[in-house]
Amino acid sequence: MNKIKISSVSYTNSKPFVYGLQHSELINEIDLSLDIPSDCAAKLIDNKVDIGLIPVAAIPFVPNANIIGSYCIGSVGAVDSVFIFSNLPIEEVRTVKLDPQSRTSNNLAKVLLKFHFKKEVEFTTDANADTDALVLIGDRTFGKKTTYPFAYDMGKEWMNFTGLPFMYAAWVANKQIPESFVKEFDKALLMGLNHREKLISELPIEKGIDLHDYLMHKLDFTLSEEKLKAKDLFLKLITEL
Repeated sequence: MNKIKISSVSYTNSKPFVYGLQHSELINEIDLSLDIPSDCAAKLIDNKVDIGLIPVAAIPFVPNANIIGSYCIGSVGAVDSVFIFSNLPIEEVRTVKLDPQSRTSNNLAKVLLKFHFKKEVEFTTDANADTDALVLIGDRTFGKKTTYPFAYDMGKEWMNFTGLPFMYAAWVANKQIPESFVKEFDKALLMGLNHREKLISELPIEKGIDLHDYLMHKLDFTLSEEKLKAKDLFLKLITEL
């Protein structure tokens, strides 16, 4: 039987999922790769993998996309790793540098700036551009909060704007996956979540972030109806940008 190819995000936020997959019997049935979010999405879109933990904003671009399983990368309020960092208060920002690693966070910044903060700004993907603010996600945000005068946690701002949690990434398949596999996949992910304390004890200490608080409290991994509702609203608002 051909192994099911899976691409997971390589950030700290997905380490519980990776731990569960690597420590379950399912590891013998899968071909697992660890990638940045944009590469996870590209692999799934190009049919190089069967399942990917992909940024939510990439879902409409995946042929035959269907969200599988019971888990995701989400937060109920502040997430502590998805930011707009700024040299100015948000009402004075005119230019924003986007993050090349995630379509979702860039679109979330655009949605929040337009509909929540009511700001029309200029966006750039030029890494060398000198801008008032920048979008930054994942492990590269650790320790950065104190290096900028202003740090806007987009999980918190989305909650302020909508009253809803947010789903940053979902497990998405580009084909029909056997129900029996999805059941075992869910069990492996849950096992990883249940071993977070052990995982955290094995992780190197990161300056500027409490990894225990981050993985146990800031991140919310349950794929709830509220998160699906937030996903639908977010994708709708993207079309209105």
